Amino acid sequence: MRFKQLPILLIFMLGYALCANGQHAAIKSNIIDDAFANINLGVEIGLAPKWTLDVPASYNSWEQYGGKRWKHWWVQPGARYWFCDRFGGHFIGIHAHGGQYNIGGFDGKVKFLGWHDGKYTGTDLRKLDDTRYQGWFVGGGISYGYAWMLGTHWNLEAEIGIGYSYTRYDQFRCTGCGKKIAEDQPHHYVGPTKAAINLVYLF
Repeated sequence: MRFKQLPILLIFMLGYALCANGQHAAIKSNIIDDAFANINLGVEIGLAPKWTLDVPASYNSWEQYGGKRWKHWWVQPGARYWFCDRFGGHFIGIHAHGGQYNIGGFDGKVKFLGWHDGKYTGTDLRKLDDTRYQGWFVGGGISYGYAWMLGTHWNLEAEIGIGYSYTRYDQFRCTGCGKKIAEDQPHHYVGPTKAAINLVYLF
C-alpha cells in the first residue's frame, strides 16, 4: 500500500492554502479522525461568494494492539454550496473519494446496503472481527453540514454524508496471517461516506 504518498499530498495542500489570500482559505482537522489516531488535514479554498472547494485527507499506518489492523489512506475532494456567506452557516456538498485500506480484527457491529457479483449482500462490518481485507476504493456522495463561527479566525464545523463506493479487495483468513482466501473481489457499498466534526482555522 502506498501510504508514503499521502504526507506529500498533505504538505502540498497546506502550502496552497497558506499562499491564498486572506479570508479565502481554511485548514482544518477532523476531531473524529483525531480520536482514532488518524493523521488528517483538510484544506478549503473559496471559489465564489457561496462556493468553496474542500479537500480533506486521512492517513494511518500504525500497528494496532491485539493483532488488529486499521491502515488506510484516503482523499475526498468536493464542492460546497453555502446558503449564506461561505465558511459560515448551512451548506450542502458533493464529493468524490478514493484510497486504500488494510483492516481487520474489529467488530463493526453494523451492516449497510451493498451488492456482490450482481446479488444484494450488504456490507457486513461484523466480518472484520476475524477476517482481514486489503484493497482500494473509489466513489462519491452528497453531504450536509453547518459551520459555527467561534471567532475571527476559528470555526467549528459538523458534516455528514452518504454515497457509493466501488472497491476491490483481497480477503485473508485471519487478521495477522497471510493465508489468502479470496483475491481481487469486487464489492459495491452504499451508506455513510462522510462524518466530520472539524476544528477550522480561517486565513
